[in-house]
Amino acid sequence: MIKAVLFDLDGTLLNRNESVLHFAERQYNRIIKKTSDISKETYISRFITLDEKGYVWKDKVYQQLVEEFHLAGITWQGLLQDYIEEFPYSCVPFSHLNEMLAQLSSAGLRLGIISNGYGRFQQSNIESLGIKHFFDAILISEWEGLRKPDPAIFLRALQRLEVNPEESLFIGDHPRNDIEAARNVGMLGVWKENSDWSSAGMDYIVKDLAEIPMLIKKLNQDM
Repeated sequence: MIKAVLFDLDGTLLNRNESVLHFAERQYNRIIKKTSDISKETYISRFITLDEKGYVWKDKVYQQLVEEFHLAGITWQGLLQDYIEEFPYSCVPFSHLNEMLAQLSSAGLRLGIISNGYGRFQQSNIESLGIKHFFDAILISEWEGLRKPDPAIFLRALQRLEVNPEESLFIGDHPRNDIEAARNVGMLGVWKENSDWSSAGMDYIVKDLAEIPMLIKKLNQDM
């Protein structure tokens, strides 16, 4: 029986693409247009390209932007601090997030998050989504000293939830860091569909978070 469900954050619970787009537009309106004549579209497009879907931390992104666009009156450090402080106000959840978590919680399942990233930043994003109270364990790589796909961070999360790997499933959007890594420790892996990656080799796929409670019900019936 499935007793616990663990989630990735970015691209799984948090619609990161929409959140980044929203943030970059707000940052342009608040800061960039006052110090530069570059267009909003140019700034947003370059920001998203340099960000590389979150795999490049913003210190490097902002250093590049300041250099390329010859931004005056603002430093890359100032832009980075703005990102850290303001991004949580731009967080966009995927549809049916709260309803799905409420259903799983009501069913008695233990819930967890395993996320790569900086601790306080990711914690702020979770709080912004209004979902922190649903989770029994939240592991963020900076605070744990471990990163996905390291098996140790999955095993640590399972230990905190007091469940065995075969009693749990992991839901994420990254084929290697999430699905393959979860499988490697004996968990079931459920892929949250993401157009950036191929679905090849995925045993279980959900397009919408609303599908998850029914999938778990079916898995428990088949076990």
